[in-house]
Amino acid sequence: MEHLLIVITAHKLIKEKEVEVIVGLETWEEAVLVADINIGSRAQVPVLSFAAPAIAPPLATTRWPFLVTLANEDSQQMKCIAAIVGSFSWKRVIVIYEDDAFGSESGKLALLSEALQDVGSEIEHRLVLPPFSSLSNSNPGEVVGGEVMKLLNKQSRVFIVLHSSFSMTIHLFEKAKESGLVGADSAWIVTETISSYLDSFNSSVISSMEGTLGIKTYYSEDTSPYKSFYPKFRTSFRNEYDEEDNFEPGLNALRAYDSIGIIMQAKRDESSPRGLLRNIISNNFTGLSGEICFGEGKLSHDPILRIVNVVGKKYKELDFWLPGIGFSRNPVENNETGSEVLVSRVTWPGDPKLGVPKGWAMPTVIKPMIIGVPARTSFEKFVKVGDGKHPGEKLYDGFCIELFYEVLKVIGYELPYRFDPHNGTYDELVNKVYSKTYDAAVGDITILATRADHVEFTQPYAESGLSMIVPAKSEDSAWIFLRPFTMEMWLVTAAILIYTMFIVWMLEHQSNPEFRGSWNNQIGTALWFTFSSLFFAHREKIYSNLTRVVVVVWLFVVLVLNSSYTASLTSMLTLKRLGPNITDIDSLKRANLKIGCDGDSFVRAYLEQVLHFKTSNIQNVSSEYNYEGEFKSNRIAAAFLELPYGKVFLSQYCKQFTTSTPTYRFGGLGFVFQKGSPIAGDVSRAILKLSENGYLMKLEEKWFAPSLECSADVTDTDKTDSLTIDSFWGLYLISGATSTVCLLFYLVHLLKKYYNDQGDEGDESVWIKAVRVAKNIYHGDLVLIQGGASVAPYQTPDNNEGRSPSTLDNNQSPMHANSDNPDEASQEDTEIKMPLPTQN
Repeated sequence: MEHLLIVITAHKLIKEKEVEVIVGLETWEEAVLVADINIGSRAQVPVLSFAAPAIAPPLATTRWPFLVTLANEDSQQMKCIAAIVGSFSWKRVIVIYEDDAFGSESGKLALLSEALQDVGSEIEHRLVLPPFSSLSNSNPGEVVGGEVMKLLNKQSRVFIVLHSSFSMTIHLFEKAKESGLVGADSAWIVTETISSYLDSFNSSVISSMEGTLGIKTYYSEDTSPYKSFYPKFRTSFRNEYDEEDNFEPGLNALRAYDSIGIIMQAKRDESSPRGLLRNIISNNFTGLSGEICFGEGKLSHDPILRIVNVVGKKYKELDFWLPGIGFSRNPVENNETGSEVLVSRVTWPGDPKLGVPKGWAMPTVIKPMIIGVPARTSFEKFVKVGDGKHPGEKLYDGFCIELFYEVLKVIGYELPYRFDPHNGTYDELVNKVYSKTYDAAVGDITILATRADHVEFTQPYAESGLSMIVPAKSEDSAWIFLRPFTMEMWLVTAAILIYTMFIVWMLEHQSNPEFRGSWNNQIGTALWFTFSSLFFAHREKIYSNLTRVVVVVWLFVVLVLNSSYTASLTSMLTLKRLGPNITDIDSLKRANLKIGCDGDSFVRAYLEQVLHFKTSNIQNVSSEYNYEGEFKSNRIAAAFLELPYGKVFLSQYCKQFTTSTPTYRFGGLGFVFQKGSPIAGDVSRAILKLSENGYLMKLEEKWFAPSLECSADVTDTDKTDSLTIDSFWGLYLISGATSTVCLLFYLVHLLKKYYNDQGDEGDESVWIKAVRVAKNIYHGDLVLIQGGASVAPYQTPDNNEGRSPSTLDNNQSPMHANSDNPDEASQEDTEIKMPLPTQN
């Protein structure tokens, strides 16, 4: 009816009064109706509207060419509300708005829903109030009160009022206050439509809105035009409305004043409708309401929004919110980064000492939180539900229950609750939380993606996965003596041994008769010496001091290797090594063997749908104590247990069973809450604290301590690792470097003596010289000088192989024994015969 009157009035103004411009129209629907009349009458009268649509309709400038919007769209306002919700981590909200015949709030609702999704929140419920004008024949208070009572059954306590008329707002907050919805743990946010009424509400209405947050478009009160305008407006308004207590100009008043200035500037040099419209939209100046600049028939700049907080009988201004920046203390960007969190302190509904409201219907002593607990558990160490002394009394115990008790001490506030035993499956328990039969569920509940879509899980307090338990068999091996060292370790050890053998041969070949003779004799002696040194059983006499240095370092390496090898092999032989008799899942399927699992958990469905076991081959095992009997009776060949259960089972039966195949990982074990519950976040933080301070580990040690024969020390040493080169490379490096340095020193010494004795060899090439030197070194022809006399190295003849020098003919000198030419021997007789020299 109101819209019809406005249309009729606009039509009269255009036809009878021949107005040139129409200003006002506080709703978008009214502006569109007047613009349609303007088109139909072909009057072409510019229309300046103080209202804008939530979402700009397509081709708006084509459909209503003479409609100019002196307001901003609602998209930024919805983003600001979502930023407030995200600032306090509220996951669910309830939206309230007053309906109208045009359904104009649907656009705002869509924008708000999208903005909330960006901050991780969602709309739990929409409360649509009837138009207040339709309640003229009924009691508005009763109707509004009945609608408000519906909100008591919802969990969320964050209420966003998108739109409401002046009268409806009064009744809405009065009834919400009476029902307790404007109190502790609740939060109310109103858009600019309601915030603009704050200056006009009486103290009673303001009192019912205590703690409400509102959004207002910011305009500066420090500019010279505003300071000049304000006293004039205040005086004029007081003279005309002396019964009013508030004389502050609102945003629409400032925009009305700016619109007059726009029209006056536009009419200075133009009187035609199109010329007037062109001048209006070309205006660019700063008015009382802020920057005035049009684009496509609407204000082109984004507004700066101000957060206000209703406190006492008035409201206080908090932070600014700037598009693309966030919350800020200042209304001007100034290259600030802004904040994602509301910085100013907010006064909330109810007791201000409680801090930021949870935004959730928190449990009370009268209405405690109902927590479902699984009563049919396979492993009682996690959750156990027993009967108490009195009829109907239940006792709750186990790792999960004790953890929950400790969490309650950490979260920092009272959380009244009541346990309720659940005798169904775990999926049914989670579904009861989703359907709001239970407020939460506490127990050994696995976090799965399908479950997390419907409920809120806490931080996992234990890892989870699927492991295959099979009977163990002794893992003896004929090649166990090779296991103390890795293959790489054996190869490097062999290499350093051969290298040491070569160095010893090189150093002893010239002077030691035991390292002379045929190739077979030399190689055999060198090998025998090196290998016997591994057992400290070598008997060969060493003549060279350099060789002694090499052998000392090598014997130290042998000592370390022997000790390490003996210790590792002893450990492997002493401890019984167990291995699985079934190694993989495919072998179970091929042999068509039966397997066991907990039928109340998700494991059975996982085995059927993911691992593709036959349904007929899957046996339900109801208790941890039944698994041993199922294995011994051969009713099952393997058991599939969730990882925590598998660890508990093996901690008791480690000598009989073992795990096989890689573990299939899941999300862990956690507690369950309804979607969006803030309690879930508090419990998660408490679990993290208990994990960080070591309490969780102590609790695990208390409940899951292994049996005496499965102590942690034994089970850990069953997996003795082979020794690797990483532990010995430094030792090998020292041995190799020592051997190399001694060899270089020896070669340098020989070459020096060689050149001193041979003198200049003429023009022989380097290669020929190198070959000559090598032959002389091998055949022993290199003459060493000691004490000023020439001494030939000791040589053992081939026909006396294996004989010591003492067994040679007394009349034949060692030098003669090696000579095939008598002349050569006679020449050698002229040389001084000396005992075998010692090389230094």
